[in-house]
Amino acid sequence: MKDKYLKLIIILSGQLLTIMDIFIINVSIPSIQRDLHASNGEMQMMIASYLIGFASFLITGGRLGDVYGRKKIFMTGLVFFMLSSVACGLSSDAVILVIFRFIQGISAALMSPQVLSMIQVLFTGHEERTKAMSWYGITIGAGTVLGQFLGGYFSSMTLIEEPWRLIFLINIPVCILALFFTQKIVNEYKISAEKNNLDFVGVAILAAGLFCFTYALTMSENGNVSFVRILLILLSAGILIYFIKNQKRRLKNRKPYLIDLTLFRYIHFNLGIVAVSFFFIMLDSYFYILSLFFQDGLKIGSLAAGEIIVFQGLGFILASLFSAKLILRYGKTFLIAGLGLIMMVLFLQILLFNNETSFFILCLLLFFHGAGVGSIIPSLANIALSGLPYNLAGNASGVYNTFQQMAAIAGIIVVGSVFYYVLGIQPAPENYRNAFSTALAVNIGCLVAVLISILKVPEHIFPKKR
Repeated sequence: MKDKYLKLIIILSGQLLTIMDIFIINVSIPSIQRDLHASNGEMQMMIASYLIGFASFLITGGRLGDVYGRKKIFMTGLVFFMLSSVACGLSSDAVILVIFRFIQGISAALMSPQVLSMIQVLFTGHEERTKAMSWYGITIGAGTVLGQFLGGYFSSMTLIEEPWRLIFLINIPVCILALFFTQKIVNEYKISAEKNNLDFVGVAILAAGLFCFTYALTMSENGNVSFVRILLILLSAGILIYFIKNQKRRLKNRKPYLIDLTLFRYIHFNLGIVAVSFFFIMLDSYFYILSLFFQDGLKIGSLAAGEIIVFQGLGFILASLFSAKLILRYGKTFLIAGLGLIMMVLFLQILLFNNETSFFILCLLLFFHGAGVGSIIPSLANIALSGLPYNLAGNASGVYNTFQQMAAIAGIIVVGSVFYYVLGIQPAPENYRNAFSTALAVNIGCLVAVLISILKVPEHIFPKKR
């Protein structure tokens, strides 16, 4: 049992890097924008490009792990993540940084599906898997804490001229340690003995469809509906429809495939996908607009903003520590309570967050928001992946993570565009508050959709410990 948890800690290092690099840039937005003379649209692309690369290749990453070995693909992702992090840290302008953030996202897409699929293989029982997923949740919380704090800390340093570059270079020692211990301790897992059992044409088709769709979303900085944007969305829809038909045909003819569409015959998997999608539309857009509201609206410095947001991560970690025991005891009732807590906190933030709000209130509400999030996230993956056959683990992990990251992109771009639209071209302090409140109202609506999905999940997915 100890050996299992040692392996779990090692592979979770990849998940830590993945989450940390989503959030580490948020608090650094103003300093990066100033030093690289980037527009709002370029800053959105800087955040979204990582997620575009991540989302476009997650399913491919999961399938590569099935075919070539999950340890091998995990380590390959670590190597390229380290190299792209170096390139991000040395970038001389916004366009170059956007490109290497995209490559960094692809590297993360090789790592992340291996983490979830190896958890499914290492921990087969419901109780031990629930506990393992709580550690998965803790890792997400730790990545959030470190990302937000280190982003603010490095951006406020005065040792070098552009200290935000350290937010990328900090990945190097973590990658080196993870590579060493993965090679020494983690076993290889794969389900296919044939090296040519991968649909490379499917990889290209799916990546093209997802790229067109996510890139179309990123063109929405000012809410403009351009001809090119509409064309890209229609093109992506056509490509993805063709991809689904292609995969059905390949499965029927027993040819190499990218997605096993039998996944979608499991109702709990579908409900888990819906729940995680709406949840991450809420979560990633929340962090994006919160950072903007704190620094540009409330005039809180980057370091102070990072310190306040750390309390969200602390609440997340604390809730994740106890979530396994509470889920095993109370089932979906605990998740409903967690969703209720997040909605209540968002409503209180609409009422209370302004220039007069005390540091204590800011930290307290962020802490309870984190506690609500930490009680939900570990179980979303469990809802989707529990009870699936072993041979679907890698595929299911890739699909699950793809929907999660597509939702994150949609949240940042769509809810971010709502925020910018309400904010206006020459915003006053009151405009920031109105924009923040409107965006939070959209987030509350997303949580209602998550609640409906969880209510429909079959009870056997939450067997209670007696």
